[in-house]
Amino acid sequence: MNTEQKTQAEIIAELQRALAQKENLLIQNTKSLLEKDQRIAILEEIIRLEKMRGFGSSSEKTTDQQDMFNEAELGEAHDEIMSEDEQLQDTQDKTQTSAKPKRGRKALPKDLPRIYIEHDLSEHEKTCACGCQKTQIGEETSEQLDIIPAKIQVIVNVRKKYACQQCEDKGIQTAALPAQPIPKSNAAPGLLAHVAVSKYQDALPLYRLQAILPRSGIDLPRNTLANWMIKTGQLIQPLINLLEDKLLSYPILHCDETHIQVLQEPGKTAQSNSYMWVRVGGPPTQPVRLFHYADSRRSDVASDILTGYQGYLHTDDYAGYNGIAQNKEITQLGCWAHVRRKFIDAQKANKTKNKTSKADMAINLIGKLYAIEKHIEEATPEEKHQARQEQSKAQLQKIKDWLDKTLHTTVPKGLLGKALSYMNKNWDKLTVYIEDGRLNIDNNPAENAIRPFVVGRKNWLFSATVQGAKSSANLYSLIETAKANGLEPYEYLRKVFTELPKAKSVEEIEALLPWNVTLQEGVS
Repeated sequence: MNTEQKTQAEIIAELQRALAQKENLLIQNTKSLLEKDQRIAILEEIIRLEKMRGFGSSSEKTTDQQDMFNEAELGEAHDEIMSEDEQLQDTQDKTQTSAKPKRGRKALPKDLPRIYIEHDLSEHEKTCACGCQKTQIGEETSEQLDIIPAKIQVIVNVRKKYACQQCEDKGIQTAALPAQPIPKSNAAPGLLAHVAVSKYQDALPLYRLQAILPRSGIDLPRNTLANWMIKTGQLIQPLINLLEDKLLSYPILHCDETHIQVLQEPGKTAQSNSYMWVRVGGPPTQPVRLFHYADSRRSDVASDILTGYQGYLHTDDYAGYNGIAQNKEITQLGCWAHVRRKFIDAQKANKTKNKTSKADMAINLIGKLYAIEKHIEEATPEEKHQARQEQSKAQLQKIKDWLDKTLHTTVPKGLLGKALSYMNKNWDKLTVYIEDGRLNIDNNPAENAIRPFVVGRKNWLFSATVQGAKSSANLYSLIETAKANGLEPYEYLRKVFTELPKAKSVEEIEALLPWNVTLQEGVS
């Protein structure tokens, strides 16, 4: 009997162990299925996003949601937010109505030269049917815009030579040739300015410019054009040094970086990436845009280009800036445009288009911050600071409350989860901008400054040498800084290439800075 009972007990124990194993296996399988479902959902999100990027609108503007903020997690804040939505929409409608541009053809600039051509009736048409002579009672005028192709000319430098007929040594003295931007070259400042603006402002590759010039009877090899750009980039280095001093002396700075391919770079393959860094800063009346070439995106590059800087540093979330930002003299800011962009990606990848999503909520909440900035766009720094303390601070708290409730109820590996994590990780840096009315809500000034380089890169694709990349950085810097100061790039570069070779002192170089120079447009 004891043996029988023991056997039954063993059987029961074995069955229990087997059942437990099956339960564990079922739990593991269920967990595996859930993980696979999540993985499939994430991949489907990525596919939807890539389809939107490939075939949809690239704009970051989002469609209005009629049933915004009806999710439970917002709770009692729903009515208040909806009320603010209506007020905000009403304000935006009034602003858009008042700022609506006038339709019709724009008037042609008054400073353009005008050639008057008179059109008169024939003598026969001036005679009325009654036999009387018609009298002129007025005239009608209409304007057409005409363009004459670029004027190409040859500057002939005639240097007078003198000698004394009475002296035995027969010494000859020749008038000196003014200092030239590229000694022993046949390129005048105007030609160098034209090539530089064509490549760096108009994104025209040198091989295309080489093909265009023969229409005017000029044959210039591409390697000659490239060599000129390298030498002019080196010529303007003293100006770049002064611009950098001005940039680092002002306590607000924006930074960004993008890749560039350099074919002949020591120790690297032609396919590897180097980087062009951009810094945007300077006083409001003396803005500076500086490009810097580096062979990598390492943090030591950030340290080098920010040596001696003290103040606010506005960047994206790239970790390369974190080391320099640990300096107690530097306060790092985050970028709300990057945060919003991540939620827009999540919104585009959302498969339930007819239902308000959490991404929609985030975009709407962030939109309120930008609406405040739009409203105070023309205000003084003091007025901006006050408005941000009164309005933006409260809106930031609402976003933080929503973030805390939403973060841990969302799949972390999905696009929405990543957007929430990005916002949460950078929260402290994202709220700094309300401390000072001179600060921006995002890093768009740096992104806008680097855009001409990115557009140009699509056309010329790469730099051949490190020297070429460094000279390109200098020329981009001078052109973008000139534009930021309201100068026409060609006229400014022509002036610089003419006067800089003659400069003998720091004062003479400073006179050529964009905010000091005086241009006479149209003067050859």
